[in-house]
Amino acid sequence: MVWYLRVVRLEVGDVVRLGILTGGGDCPGLNAVLRAVVRTAENVYGQNVIGYRHGWHGVAEGDSVELTGASTHGILASGGTILGTSRYHPDEHDDATERVLDTLARDHIGALIVVGGDGTLAAARLVSERGVCVLGIPKTIDNDVRCTDRSVGFDTAVSTATEAIDRIHTTAESHDRLMVVEVMGHRAGWLAVSAGLAGGAHVILVPERPFDIDEVAASLRHRHQRESFSIVVVAEGATPAAGTFEFAVTKGPSGDIAAGAIGERVRSELGLRTGFESRLVVLGHVQRGGAPTAADRILASRFGVAAVEAIQSGASAVMTALCGDVVQLVPLADATAGFRPVPDDLLRVADSLLR
Repeated sequence: MVWYLRVVRLEVGDVVRLGILTGGGDCPGLNAVLRAVVRTAENVYGQNVIGYRHGWHGVAEGDSVELTGASTHGILASGGTILGTSRYHPDEHDDATERVLDTLARDHIGALIVVGGDGTLAAARLVSERGVCVLGIPKTIDNDVRCTDRSVGFDTAVSTATEAIDRIHTTAESHDRLMVVEVMGHRAGWLAVSAGLAGGAHVILVPERPFDIDEVAASLRHRHQRESFSIVVVAEGATPAAGTFEFAVTKGPSGDIAAGAIGERVRSELGLRTGFESRLVVLGHVQRGGAPTAADRILASRFGVAAVEAIQSGASAVMTALCGDVVQLVPLADATAGFRPVPDDLLRVADSLLR
């Protein structure tokens, strides 16, 4: 079956294959996606799968490997991705999109499955506009991809951050300390709110709502009249409200926010305003690592199967999405039109419980 004409120029007898890549930041559950795609394509439809190493960069450079049931055996519970990943986007490099198209034509790729967050999926949308059959699968520990209730990797990251907060509770209480825990989330505070609620934090600071440091300090001083310790969870993208204190966001070469910057500033400002002994814990990349939870393995498997089935039905330029408990297909154009912030009702829940 031929799904597009722009890239694949087939002769009689040519075999159309599925391509797949994992792009952006790594997260638990990516290998579970690869396993599900390979098993469904191979066992159900008798198709071969080609994996491209290090995301879009591998497609542009023609760096690929054949994925089989044998080569993906035993990876369901493994963290990371056996294909590797990168934050390379072809539209940001001269002639890279043309090289992507040439690679797909040479490899006889009839459809490309792109597993990634907003940046990787935005590149997928642009490639689909060049006539390629593309299907996206959302993954990000930030859980901020639009049109889906959950992205692969989020549940594991929440569990990891929650366990860390649980452990920090005991040392904070033992030493009567104010502990600031910085988690990932540069535009949306899903991870901070979810782990903060699950871990019983006393203050949660998120990008969706600039914070007043004086109000936070007053709340903590009031709390310490009855309790001798506090836990403050701050997303890396949280920012102070105008007129409170000056803070310039520091970014790395790939545009990601420098880990620990806002966490250290919050710790310092709160220490000065409260007089409490304070410490900072930056969870950093530990949130991305390790084996995926059962929930992430199941979600990744459902998305992988749904992606292959969607391709067989002729779908293109769509993304798998979890809507309630149902996996649906949504347009890539909608999924990449911005990001998904934490809703007000969840923030209200946090406000009711944070004291």
